[in-house]
Amino acid sequence: MNDEASQGLEASLSRQLRTTRERLGAMLGRQGEALSPWVLRRTLRELRNVADPTVSDVEGGRRAAGVAGWYAQATPEQRRDCWLLMSEQFPPDPSAIQAAHEAYEAARGTDEEARAEVRLRKAFASPRTRLLQRFAAFPEGVRFLVDLRAELLPHLKQEKRLLALDAELEDLFSNWFDVGFLELRRISWDSPASLIEKLIKYEAVHDVRSWLDAKNRLDDDRRCYGFFHPRLPGEPLIFVEVALLRDLAGSITPLLDENAAAVDLDKATTAIFYSISNTQTGLKGVSFGDSLIKRVVETLRAEFPQLKVFATLSPIPGLRGWLGKNTDALLQAMPARTRQALARELEQTELQPAHIAAALENPAELDEKSVLRHWLLDAAARYLGNEWTPDGRPLDAVARFHLGNGARVERLNWMADPSAKGLKQSHGLMVNYLYDLKRLDRHRALLAQRKVPVSSAIESLRASGR
Repeated sequence: MNDEASQGLEASLSRQLRTTRERLGAMLGRQGEALSPWVLRRTLRELRNVADPTVSDVEGGRRAAGVAGWYAQATPEQRRDCWLLMSEQFPPDPSAIQAAHEAYEAARGTDEEARAEVRLRKAFASPRTRLLQRFAAFPEGVRFLVDLRAELLPHLKQEKRLLALDAELEDLFSNWFDVGFLELRRISWDSPASLIEKLIKYEAVHDVRSWLDAKNRLDDDRRCYGFFHPRLPGEPLIFVEVALLRDLAGSITPLLDENAAAVDLDKATTAIFYSISNTQTGLKGVSFGDSLIKRVVETLRAEFPQLKVFATLSPIPGLRGWLGKNTDALLQAMPARTRQALARELEQTELQPAHIAAALENPAELDEKSVLRHWLLDAAARYLGNEWTPDGRPLDAVARFHLGNGARVERLNWMADPSAKGLKQSHGLMVNYLYDLKRLDRHRALLAQRKVPVSSAIESLRASGR
């Protein structure tokens, strides 16, 4: 959806206040709404025909394909009306839920309890589920639903009435895209050009600059793997790029250097996951990244038994924003002696957050003895190891992913990403997360106790910043 269409839809969201029930019962005009009451009623009839329990799934799928054909030609505002119909007009039956719940409560502790639970479960099932399943019955139906949700997601905050439809889609996708139905495939330079083009399009961590850049990432000393689903042929759902090295990577620059010499694979001992990209916005909330890493580790160990270390070279996307909000508190918590040394280095008599921000605009100029450099590393260690969301998850999104999979924060790397994006996100810092295959469960257990697993080097940095 282009910006103009999106802005038009946002404007319509703010002015359309009538529920679909009110609009379906109206006789007069649209009052600024996309579909007139008559067209809205006709669209609802077509959706109900799709969900009709008296017809076969094949016939329901044929009808769904017809609705999808109309939807492809609809305006953004008309599509939004279709979403509202799906969300508001196909709920579970409240009276059936209440009756089934009462029967279940009466049956608890008796021989009928299990049967009553089954009836209660069925009562919670909504006609909306059958409606969406029918869309999945025609060949392009799953693609249609994934794209529909991708278009719907940006409007959820403003239009709460769509939450039921979104939750139903996410629940169905979690089942349809279970890792048991996914195929792990290697993507190489010999893969179809159309697949490599998708790799270039969807790369979300380090932009692919050219076909030579893509070839470098798919060379013999690299590996790239993706998860594929049979209903989305030729479309990776998520992919990971891996560099096979002799040591832990401390900078992204040599990994993206198209002229760098190839690594001798017989001497490679370390697998570095340096980019993981989801490709389908509509599958937000469906988790298969952890399973991808596990499967890739198993595949690499089978091909290269000498590999001993599995780690990442990861961005720290939230660091700079967090620093902007917390620099003053970090300065206040700094030991007086260190604060004085930092003030001398910056040639300031009274340190202010603005002085720190200005000095960090050119982090490459800070040498190893720089007090500011050490302060930034300390702050990054604290950010990764001590900061949490209100619901008890690591604050940084990338840390949340890897720590949730059982990795630990291993090492911070100075000026590891000197690109404009790297400087904007984290003043050029990157981090290694180590996947110690024998300690993954232990690390997850620590995380559940709100203790981030970190290496001794990171722990020392955190301690020095207190």
